[in-house]
Amino acid sequence: MEEIKNRVAESKLITFDLENLYQEGRREVVDIKDWLYEGFILREKEFRTHLDEQDWSQYLDSYVALTCSTDAIVPSWAFMLVTSKLAPLAKKVVVGDLETLETALYQEQLLQLDLEPFKEKPVIIKGCSNKPVPENAYIMAMTQIQQVAKSVMYGEACSAVPLYKRK
Repeated sequence: MEEIKNRVAESKLITFDLENLYQEGRREVVDIKDWLYEGFILREKEFRTHLDEQDWSQYLDSYVALTCSTDAIVPSWAFMLVTSKLAPLAKKVVVGDLETLETALYQEQLLQLDLEPFKEKPVIIKGCSNKPVPENAYIMAMTQIQQVAKSVMYGEACSAVPLYKRK
């Protein structure tokens, strides 16, 4: 009887799992609408008072997304002022939603990625994950890995979708 071979295990295929780049830590959303007059109008003096009364210690070692859930027109300096309160405590502050925050966190990791292990190798970017991986993280991974890889696929070894092959 012929021995069954696991061709995937024997191949030079490298599996890249974005989930391994996930930065552990608490995610928080700070909605500034509660510090605006009627949720829409920024009155500088009142806004500054709200910020001074806020307990910022709750954001210690957190990743923070700043947002305004109303259609208020918020000047850039308002988010900068809130950031000045958060920056000494939080690990990261961005303007946007949680997906924007995750994208920024993955971008940091992907820009530091050592591409040497992928050089001239077939790479599969794993598609399923248990942690939140934003679409943009897949785009950034593709951009980085494609520079050096022989080929890039998406999915699992048993059902990969070919995306790129070096000529």
